[in-house]
Amino acid sequence: MKGYESRVFEAPLKSGAVVRHDVYERGEGPPVVLIQELPGIGPETLALADRLVAAGHHVTLPHLFGPLGRTAMVGNLARVFCMRQQFRLFAKNESSPVVDWLGALCRDVKTRRDAPGVGVIGMCLTGNFAISLMANESVLAAVASQPAMPFHSQGSLHMTPDEVSAIREGLDDKGPMYALRFEGDSMCTGAKWDALGAAFNDGGTERVRLVTLPGGGHSVLTLDFVDEEGHPTRKALDDVLGYFGERLGV
Repeated sequence: MKGYESRVFEAPLKSGAVVRHDVYERGEGPPVVLIQELPGIGPETLALADRLVAAGHHVTLPHLFGPLGRTAMVGNLARVFCMRQQFRLFAKNESSPVVDWLGALCRDVKTRRDAPGVGVIGMCLTGNFAISLMANESVLAAVASQPAMPFHSQGSLHMTPDEVSAIREGLDDKGPMYALRFEGDSMCTGAKWDALGAAFNDGGTERVRLVTLPGGGHSVLTLDFVDEEGHPTRKALDDVLGYFGERLGV
């Protein structure tokens, strides 16, 4: 984590339990909170952070679980199973409690950076969190990359009906957010897009831009990202950077 400043951030969940996680930050400009995916904060996630910084953003990386600087899929899955106070991997119509902590972090970053608001990127395990955070008053823009939870029920949402209503209000006020997936992704399928479309894009209003990339990868912006002009993942990143630039100002 060379070049990053670190601190500990703590905030309560709705249950009253206080949660603490390390937070790593670098860069100048409008803030983006980059939430790690299940494999961890590996080289690919750090490369995405570098691209955000190069585009003129301050990046905040909360370290929720796992080793730093490398991926550990099996080990991190076991860790998350043991963090039931914060993560509910199979919950339908209910979000994970860690969203409360992430919302508090977004408010803290907005205040510390003296910014109008923050952007958020969530991926895979945390992709749904980016959607939920659009109901947070501090979040102006969000990207849900391959949102996978609940893993066992792709046609369901990882948020309560009340949360869906609050998110809709936030999106109506702030404008549509982005969601990204590969066409052949077995962990974030077309059924997930159907569920998101039914919840948010009814009545001819596009609140979530549901982008489907060709191919059978999974991690659009990290492990399966190809930094080549004209590649679908490169275009997706360029669109995300343009979206953040428009909403947050660079």
